[in-house]
Amino acid sequence: MIKGMHHISLKCGKKEEFEKAKDFYQNILGFKIVREWPEGVMIDFGNGMLEIFCNGEGIKTKGALRHIAFATDDVDGIAKKVKEAGYEVFIEPKDIVIKSEPEFLARMAFCFGPLGEEIEFFKERV
Repeated sequence: MIKGMHHISLKCGKKEEFEKAKDFYQNILGFKIVREWPEGVMIDFGNGMLEIFCNGEGIKTKGALRHIAFATDDVDGIAKKVKEAGYEVFIEPKDIVIKSEPEFLARMAFCFGPLGEEIEFFKERV
């Protein structure tokens, strides 16, 4: 039986991309590296893991990951930190209403990560 999500896997082709991705997730977003091996790293983001490989094959040829959404209590603060680190925030922090039943209120922002992945910072509102 499925218990939940274990990890999301990202792949980069160059050692420089790999180091940049590790720095972004560890030092900018504050996630903890829980294990490393020569071609990869596993990073804990609280209720799941992010696995990053640096072995080149299969770059941008598998799947259709739309974005990764991380829950936060401070959308504005993390968006500012990401921008200060030189990353593009392509949707600035804003309040949204998802027209569902019942309506879903949230605050969100989007940036591009070090490998071109889209990352959403998300906070539910009441």
